[in-house]
Amino acid sequence: MISDTTAVFAAGIALCIVLPLAFYAGKLLHQLRAQTVRQNAVRTARLANLTESIQTIALAMQQQQCNLSEGAIRLVNLLEALPLATPPNCQSDYPALYALYLEVRDLPTHDARKALPRNERQAQDRVREEHEARLESAILTEIQPLTQRQW
Repeated sequence: MISDTTAVFAAGIALCIVLPLAFYAGKLLHQLRAQTVRQNAVRTARLANLTESIQTIALAMQQQQCNLSEGAIRLVNLLEALPLATPPNCQSDYPALYALYLEVRDLPTHDARKALPRNERQAQDRVREEHEARLESAILTEIQPLTQRQW
């Protein structure tokens, strides 16, 4: 049989082991909750920023302050970057916008475009403008809801 003194001593040792471990577990749980709150705040801010950018670009496209090709590239990339469990499927949700994006996404820009011979730039511009003209009315219809859409 275990004496009362031995039982008290064993309980004291157990208490000395369990209390620090419980304190440490509580501290880790608190840190995890704080991290989750910070991550949610960052996600919410990113979503708000992306939403505002999408609305601004869609409005600029409607008001012809941004050409359709540039807007298509920017909007598709922003829509695909939305931090949502199920982000929009640009190919099915915005088919005309996505079709223009596919046509112009590989065209050279900035310095690469400037390095092209003038006649090649003009030929690319003609092709781009043809795609824009063909898809313009469908794109303008598709982007109308994006000017006010909240995610």
